[in-house]
Amino acid sequence: MVDSNPGDSGNRSLLLLLIILTAWKPGSGQVHYSVPEEAKHGAFVGRIAQDLGLELAELVPRLFRVASKVRGDLLEVNLQNGILFVNSRMDREELCGRSVECSIHLEVVVERPLQVFHVEVEVKDINDNPPVFPRAQKNLFISESRPLDFRFPLEGASDADIGENSLLTYRLSPNEYFSLEAPTTDEQVRSLGLVLRKPLDREEAPEIFLVLTATDGGKPELTGSVQLHVTVLDANDNAPAFDRTLYAVKLPENVPNGTLVIKLNASDLDEDLNGDILYSFFSDVSPDVKSKFYMDPVSGEILAIGHIDFEETKAYNIRVEAIDRGYLPLTGHCTVIVEVMDANDNAPELTVTSLSLPVSEDAQPGTVITLVKVSDRDSGANGQVTCSLTLNVPFKLVSTFKNYYSLVLDSVLDREKVSDYKLVVTARDGGSPSLSATASVSVEVADVNDNAPTFAQPEYTVFVKENNPPGCHIFTVSARDLDAQENALVSYSLVERRVGERALSSYVSVHAESGKVFALQPLDHEELELLQFQVSARDAGVPPLGSNVTLQVFVLDENDNAPALLPPGAGGGGGAVSQLVSRSVGAGHVVAKVRAVDADSGYNAWLSYELQPAAGGARNPFRVGLYTGEISTTRTLDEMDDPRQRLLVLVKDHGEPALSATATVLLSLVDSGQAPVAFSRASSGSPGAEAALVDVNVYLIIAICAVSSLLVLTLLLYTALRCSVPPTEGACGPRKPTLLCSSAVGSWSHSQQRRQRVCSGEGPPKTDLMAFSPSIPQGPISADKPRQPNPDWRYSASLRAGMHSSVHLEEAGILRAGPGGPDQQWPTVSSATPEPEAGEVSPPVGAGVNSNSWTFKYGPGNPKQSGPGELPDKFIIPGSPAIISIRQEPTNSQIDKSDFITFGKKEETKKKKKKKKGNKTQEKKEKGNSTTDNSDQ
Repeated sequence: MVDSNPGDSGNRSLLLLLIILTAWKPGSGQVHYSVPEEAKHGAFVGRIAQDLGLELAELVPRLFRVASKVRGDLLEVNLQNGILFVNSRMDREELCGRSVECSIHLEVVVERPLQVFHVEVEVKDINDNPPVFPRAQKNLFISESRPLDFRFPLEGASDADIGENSLLTYRLSPNEYFSLEAPTTDEQVRSLGLVLRKPLDREEAPEIFLVLTATDGGKPELTGSVQLHVTVLDANDNAPAFDRTLYAVKLPENVPNGTLVIKLNASDLDEDLNGDILYSFFSDVSPDVKSKFYMDPVSGEILAIGHIDFEETKAYNIRVEAIDRGYLPLTGHCTVIVEVMDANDNAPELTVTSLSLPVSEDAQPGTVITLVKVSDRDSGANGQVTCSLTLNVPFKLVSTFKNYYSLVLDSVLDREKVSDYKLVVTARDGGSPSLSATASVSVEVADVNDNAPTFAQPEYTVFVKENNPPGCHIFTVSARDLDAQENALVSYSLVERRVGERALSSYVSVHAESGKVFALQPLDHEELELLQFQVSARDAGVPPLGSNVTLQVFVLDENDNAPALLPPGAGGGGGAVSQLVSRSVGAGHVVAKVRAVDADSGYNAWLSYELQPAAGGARNPFRVGLYTGEISTTRTLDEMDDPRQRLLVLVKDHGEPALSATATVLLSLVDSGQAPVAFSRASSGSPGAEAALVDVNVYLIIAICAVSSLLVLTLLLYTALRCSVPPTEGACGPRKPTLLCSSAVGSWSHSQQRRQRVCSGEGPPKTDLMAFSPSIPQGPISADKPRQPNPDWRYSASLRAGMHSSVHLEEAGILRAGPGGPDQQWPTVSSATPEPEAGEVSPPVGAGVNSNSWTFKYGPGNPKQSGPGELPDKFIIPGSPAIISIRQEPTNSQIDKSDFITFGKKEETKKKKKKKKGNKTQEKKEKGNSTTDNSDQ
């Protein structure tokens, strides 16, 4: 509720100013309430929380509190409903005296964030004070010789109230001698008095008793009265008279003692003692006037004897009377108004209240830091104070209400640049000369976690030789944090990810405090050429901040892998390859090929082939390509050549020291009618050659079918036994059978993948045996819908040892199983050489160039793209070290149309099976290899 006095223009201006200040800024405006004095305890004043825009739920958490310059217990706020109420008795006259305006200024402070509000509570006057006369009885001595209309001044009543409640009207008790003359507008010019209307006659009425009653303008009206005892005097007919009834004097404050204020002069027409005048202050003059001024009774001079302070009293109203010395003394009266002139004798006063120190560096502009209150006891320009702040600081002073300022944040803080500020607030008044005062404010900037740890560069490259010792230190990362204390405490950790089938933390670790990176196990270049990972740096702030740095650890190759022979040759240290060669071939004809790869790279994987001299120095009609491994004739074969040729081929890399392997090639020289199609770069394709091939391989086909049937029966029995046993948990259980499509009509063959697992806890289980059946009826597995092989092919460690790491999988080709059948993707193996056969190795282009790279392609990428309903020549089963070759004879062939599957071991020197199973498997593979070799030619 906002109150104003419509009849008072000054009050309207004050109200307008309060409204402007209230609407200026949230947290800086003023709310105005009014409450009548003498209100009872608990009387409603206003909904202060609602008017200030605060939620009731915020009052307690945000430490809502109210402070007052006067007695702090007059008003109180109910934190439950946000209502401002009267807490104790308020007496407007006690608080403000005779002042027209009486307000209680409240400072409302809430925190989190800090806000300050100014509330003015106007204490409205009620008519609780009756008019009071200085004394209950007034004695008047009036000479009987006074003429009619002679005026006798009276002392009026006073009312402690203000406004209408203090507007007094007087009435005199009915009588025939006197009438009452009351003041109208200017009490200082015209005072209350009795006017003689009928001549007095002491002999008729020596004493007259009157009652003077004063009534105020309040509702209800209050009255006061005084008894007037009039004594009629005889003789001394002339009273002293002043030149004027009102004197106005301006007196500067701080004048020295004894300074003349005014000299009064009164005259009396009487003679002798009746005309001798004495001056004195009125008997009812205030003690303050008597302490500040002295009245010389003879000369009529008024002197200043006390400290005249404008800030204490701005004006003095002095009533003076002149009394003659007659037998019946007569008096004359006048009023002296002394107006004190202000001087600039008070410097401004500064009061600094710290509210939010230290200041967080993430504080938003506009945050209130400190409250500053300025005051100056002077008036006018001498009391007009302006405040200023130290230049070039991110703070500013904002005037909130009258002489109240808030030190607020003006721009963003950065503790890393400036951690504390020394501010000087200067208050200067408008006097001449001007007076000023200063106050120092120290603002400390509190750190927040606003800087993440940073590395010198975003990426580091580290070179580590393979076969390093476990736990060796390979690099140290270091990050810097610009924050302070725990916000700058950096700890390091790995950003965990999967490296193949293993977790990154199994390869490397990082020390949380020092940032040292350690290799937990020996690194293998053939397994992992590049280990790329991230190290995270996190500080200890809340919330923590961090950043990552990338480490590229290149594992440098060492010549730790000997060349490995690829099928159909035996892996490892040697083996035998059987091949039929027609005696009719000419010079330069390729009769066989030795395939080998090296798991190393660069020069360590650059292979060369050498043919060892024959025993006894026999003449050898064959030679081997230095980098191709192709065995070709050096001349035309004749009858003199041994029908069984045993060739030893030494495969050697270029590492330091060089490692080698030996391949044994057995060549059987036969007549042209008995030999199959020669191993050549181009096939003759004649019907006679195909017939010869059918005659030679018919026995091999029957043998392979018998062995395959026996193997399928064994696997079915094994599968039935395994299915009857409950599965065991752990890493040593069997794996689920895999379905592979190997028929042109869409039938599915059942593949039992048996994994022998070593339960020693040292690494993942490894595949030990892969077996495939050519055809199994679809009936037993009709309950489960066959699934396509996962296109995400993976290769075992032994397969990776046989190939360079540059392996590309291109999902382009699709093997179609027939009309309406599922599409099956099969990877085929092709070489980097231009040879049509997959898996051939071309010689390296130069030093450090690894030409033994293999490309696995699908469909269009393979020169021998299978047509609809056809199977590829070779494919690799994921997770197995086996290479499977499948051949389909032309439709016009006379031999059995069954598909042939051959198994070739790539590298199994380090993973030997048990002897009994190994012997049986080796016999089956030798039979299969002979057929595969013939089919490859």
